[in-house]
Amino acid sequence: MLLAASAPDANPPPAEGGGTRALSWRERWLSFRNRTIANPAFQRWAAGFPPTRRIAQRNTRALFDLCAGFVYSQTLFACIRLDLFAILAPGPLTVPALAERTCLRPERALRLLKAAASLGLLQRLPDGRFALADLGAALIGNPSVAAMIEHHALLYEDLHDPVALLRGEGGASRLAAYWPYAGMTDGGAIRAESVADYSALMASSQSLIAEDILDAYPLHRHRLLMDVGGGEGAFLRAAMRANPGLAVRLFDLPAVAARAAERFAAEGLEHRAEACGGSFRNDPLPKGADAISLVRVVHDHDDDTVRHLLRAAHDALPDGGMLLLAEPMAGTAGAEPIADAYFGFYLLAMGSGRCRTPVELTALLTEAGFRECREIATRRPLLTRLLVCQRIDTDHRK
Repeated sequence: MLLAASAPDANPPPAEGGGTRALSWRERWLSFRNRTIANPAFQRWAAGFPPTRRIAQRNTRALFDLCAGFVYSQTLFACIRLDLFAILAPGPLTVPALAERTCLRPERALRLLKAAASLGLLQRLPDGRFALADLGAALIGNPSVAAMIEHHALLYEDLHDPVALLRGEGGASRLAAYWPYAGMTDGGAIRAESVADYSALMASSQSLIAEDILDAYPLHRHRLLMDVGGGEGAFLRAAMRANPGLAVRLFDLPAVAARAAERFAAEGLEHRAEACGGSFRNDPLPKGADAISLVRVVHDHDDDTVRHLLRAAHDALPDGGMLLLAEPMAGTAGAEPIADAYFGFYLLAMGSGRCRTPVELTALLTEAGFRECREIATRRPLLTRLLVCQRIDTDHRK
């Protein structure tokens, strides 16, 4: 395959009022181009013609990677389950030693080690031992990524028939049960045992982006930060560490807020931190904070719920109060598969939400009454981007 592109139907599209409309020059070119690329004879020629050989080989590899992606992800999953990266953290080991540590037969251990090395997770040394490669070493420093990899077992089950998922024919999904708030209107009905797993996962993964947000927008100018949907308070604890004079308030479902209060008390932070239970769908947000944060909350919900949430945040803030909205966003250069493929299907399986572009989010924020919306660059925009905006009352603007 020389090039990869999506093309319109070969037949001309219907025109308004019946009949067909003429194809544009671009549509005609795409149709010709894709017919050519689809021709097996052309593919053989392109694979052997020196100027096109490298492109053909690269796209053949890309297509194969798409076909084999599940095997790659399961190789990573096996490494995590067997704690392979932690085993190798002190230094390289032989195949027999790794086989013993992972309780695998040596030939099976070697099969996994070679697979992991081919994916850049491990490297094989000249003496035959295996060591961590860059990707494997990075996972050691990011335990939250390992937690997400473990969690993906649920997603894989929901995606076993993606067409049924798209058509809404698959029944209740595992992710919808894991994230019970996604499809509920009464958050107070969620029991404490239902939030334990997802709250722990959120707390683990939140630390990955908290410092990026706080580096982009220092909070020293604020008196009280309220984090809505803040889980067990991982972001707020990071904010307090970075800003000793900052008081914080967490607002989340009652069962989740109770867990956050326990964490604050366990770390001796109850004099600076409070946790309030409620549902932003049904309850007004507490007032008094001069800044409100929404960290990876908005993309979990559909537009009507987001509109309600943003209006509630606007009502809770004083004149001049700031709103911080941080999450992965669609339209991020180099991260298109993250927003459109990964989160597209993850949120579909979860039962609500979508990734939005900064333009879409700015429109929703403006509709809710916020002004002076702007994006502040973060260190890793593939993981999170940051929009900040302000409540400015009409009288104040005059």
